[in-house]
Amino acid sequence: MSEEVQAHAAERPASGPQKAEAQTAWTPDGETTPKVTEDAVIAAISEIYDPEIPVNIYELGLIYAIDLLDDGRVKVEMTLTAPACPSAQELPEQVREAAMSVPGVTAADVEVVWDPPWDFSRMSEEARLQLNMY
Repeated sequence: MSEEVQAHAAERPASGPQKAEAQTAWTPDGETTPKVTEDAVIAAISEIYDPEIPVNIYELGLIYAIDLLDDGRVKVEMTLTAPACPSAQELPEQVREAAMSVPGVTAADVEVVWDPPWDFSRMSEEARLQLNMY
């Protein structure tokens, strides 16, 4: 290994997550806009908690799909824990607002679906640990 490569390798941390550089996309007028990533949308949605269960809705498994379109639109398919969920009106709007808060998102559409129905098997391992469901 050359001295230059060794010196560069010594500057990097040995382990741990590396911060990703912001991605951008060109618009027709030549300006750049932030490129929307699924991770960014998930991070925003993960700030929303079910009011009856102390776990965020992403870890609960309420988000079934996130589709990113080239023009910055985001489509989210989600469900609720039960059709009579008291938060049936609030949660989809909170998801839409969270998606809209992501830089580069131009519009967000949230659809509530009931098929397949939600059950505890959709929860992440982290959510199960939080709720002592092992």
